[in-house]
Amino acid sequence: MKKTLLAGLLLAGLLLLATVVYLAVPAVVIVPVVPITPAVPHVIFIGITTISPKDLAKYEFVSNNIVVAFTEAMDPVTVNQNTFMVKGPNNVNLKGQITPDVTKKVWTFNPTENLISYSVYNVTVTTGAKGISGNSLEKDFVWSFTTNPLFAAYSPGPSPGPSPPPSPTGPAAVNLGTAGDFVILAKTAVSTTGTTSIVGNVGISPAAATFITGFGLIMDVSNTFSTSSLVTGNIYAADYTPPTPTYMTTAVSDMETAYTDAAGRTNPNATELGAGDISGMTIAPGLYKWSTDVMMDGTGVTLSGGANDIWIFQIAGDLSVANGATVTLSGDAQAKNVFWQVGGLTGATLGTTSNFNGNILSAKQIILNTGATLHGRALAQTQVTLDANSVTISN
Repeated sequence: MKKTLLAGLLLAGLLLLATVVYLAVPAVVIVPVVPITPAVPHVIFIGITTISPKDLAKYEFVSNNIVVAFTEAMDPVTVNQNTFMVKGPNNVNLKGQITPDVTKKVWTFNPTENLISYSVYNVTVTTGAKGISGNSLEKDFVWSFTTNPLFAAYSPGPSPGPSPPPSPTGPAAVNLGTAGDFVILAKTAVSTTGTTSIVGNVGISPAAATFITGFGLIMDVSNTFSTSSLVTGNIYAADYTPPTPTYMTTAVSDMETAYTDAAGRTNPNATELGAGDISGMTIAPGLYKWSTDVMMDGTGVTLSGGANDIWIFQIAGDLSVANGATVTLSGDAQAKNVFWQVGGLTGATLGTTSNFNGNILSAKQIILNTGATLHGRALAQTQVTLDANSVTISN
């Protein structure tokens, strides 16, 4: 009887202890794991605010230019004929030069060949065109327009309608391709001393940036170009971050192609004009060829013609411009339409305080002596040497 009582008390005590322990231990709550979806980064795309001519425009005056305006400044390396394309009949690319305004938001495609009348042209700006921030378009931007049935790129307007511009006189312009993006382009060196002022881009390839001297280069954060207090524009070199090396290789190749084109033109208007001395002459638009050096003394030379007229000077030897000489543009002649192809072993030399107009395509070097001014381009297959000069791109 006592054993039974003790066993009962022991069992009751164990039950009481188990109850206390159970109440003291907190319950375990199993919470299901919900996967966390990572936040999607906010992507900012560049927009296009204005195009000219308008989409599906017909017979509209477009001044031979196609214009697109972006919502932010664009990286010049990425806006080129691979990302800003104009295609005409048979899907053939229209040749032209692409240039920005000072804000780099508004870009102009300036054809270097005539548009075909009563034809549809398709314009494409691809996502490869990027802003200086690295942003791009969300997708390719495409539009089209139709040229005038009588005069390409000019509107008939109300009767009797505007007259077309005078037909260009002289040979077809030399297509500079992407070399036209530069006011100074060289293969081996670009140097300056004194207080030089340059408006336009400067480039070098295949030489590296160390061969650009006297400019105090400041590298951009993108490492694709540098700047200088002497240059209103960007400076590019073959050893900068991609895509700059490819861009520079193409620009130099285009420079060489343009040189070959200019040197190879046939049927000149005159050969050996002035036996190589063109001092004091007034020269009409046309193709002129010399097998010798060409020089001008302090009286300079005058190029007289219209806004669309072309001059090409084929010079087998060197070009020497005397101190203080001026290449004067008369009438509506424009520096962008003048091409000096120089094949001599020295190249082109502009004398002190001379004032020169036109695009110089030199097989060797281009030298601007102290105080010389160039309105055009210096495109050299060796080096460009500057000394307190003013150099401005012509567009």
